[in-house]
Amino acid sequence: MRTVDAAGLEIGDDHPPRIMGVLNVSKESPYDPSVFDDPGEAAEYVETELVDEGADIVDVGLESANKKFEVLSADQELDRLDTAVEVLESVAGDAVFSIETRYHEVADEALSRGFDMVNDICGFADPEMPTVCADHDAAVAKMASPPDLERPGAVEEVDDIYDALELNGFTDKTIVDPAFGGWSETKTLAHDRETFRRLREFRGYGYPILVSINRKNFLREVAGRDTAAALPVSLAATSMAVERGAHVVRTHDVAETRDAALVGKEFARRRTRATGDVSVEELDVTTPREAERHLDRLGVETPESVASEAVVRVFELAGLSDDDVRTLAAAAGDAGATVARGATEGDADGHRVLLVGTPRALTETASFATGASSSLDSALEAVEDGVL
Repeated sequence: MRTVDAAGLEIGDDHPPRIMGVLNVSKESPYDPSVFDDPGEAAEYVETELVDEGADIVDVGLESANKKFEVLSADQELDRLDTAVEVLESVAGDAVFSIETRYHEVADEALSRGFDMVNDICGFADPEMPTVCADHDAAVAKMASPPDLERPGAVEEVDDIYDALELNGFTDKTIVDPAFGGWSETKTLAHDRETFRRLREFRGYGYPILVSINRKNFLREVAGRDTAAALPVSLAATSMAVERGAHVVRTHDVAETRDAALVGKEFARRRTRATGDVSVEELDVTTPREAERHLDRLGVETPESVASEAVVRVFELAGLSDDDVRTLAAAAGDAGATVARGATEGDADGHRVLLVGTPRALTETASFATGASSSLDSALEAVEDGVL
């Protein structure tokens, strides 16, 4: 996993989670506390509510990306840029300033006038965007989107989200964003939840990850909360996201989100180890699909066959008869899995064993268990269902 230097702010596994606070200079933006059209008031908000509360990055939006509103042109965004620049110049606190835009012209002008990084909500749908960011040596957050400047973040299925991030490549200072939120009419809350469950997969690109999950619908629905009451679910998800490998968290609730992110970082696995000239990184892989992403990055041929050996699963089976245990042990031995059985006899409800193996070995155990009882057969179907 590479480290990205955003105007001196290092973003990556070896550094604290970075908090991106939000300022909008667009009257149509939906979250009122972050919306300003007066530069002086906006600068005070940035200093007291964002930077002083722990924001490392201030993301300035020139327009709302809400699908209910018409998309502004590059010229219309440029008309609003003066206000954003005036805010930047009025802030005394130390933060990296990011401009949220989909247009390379706006990014170029903003970076020329003092902004430090870009938050591209259309994920390089403008093919000139990566060149502009590279020319300015600027970090850029790239949100997964279709190749369409009108439809930011409208990708739905997780595999499509992953593939969409490859649009027009990456710069050396790219940060990937899997695009949580209701960006299209057909994207469901279930799509967002599946994306969150599979968040580790996005580490497969080798670039830092940004998540924007603050008070999002897919979290609110879990607890039955409206936006005003959704802070607790956002904070729970923030800790989980950082533990799973996210590096930047975009939020309107800076102080609380910072604390939740630090808890997630504290209990994340140690991924890198300094060894001298040779770097060592333990890849955060819990499923074959996550392993396959890393193997793809390395250009490994037939990555799916290697990925099936990359993780180990452990299942406890209870209620087995003597015949079930013998059948299971024989099938596991042929498949390269292990059955661990205690020395004591089974109780009235049958035997308990641990079944240990790679997804491939466990799948083959199920297929090799010929003559298994209906109970064992059903149990092995459950094991197969759980290995991916």
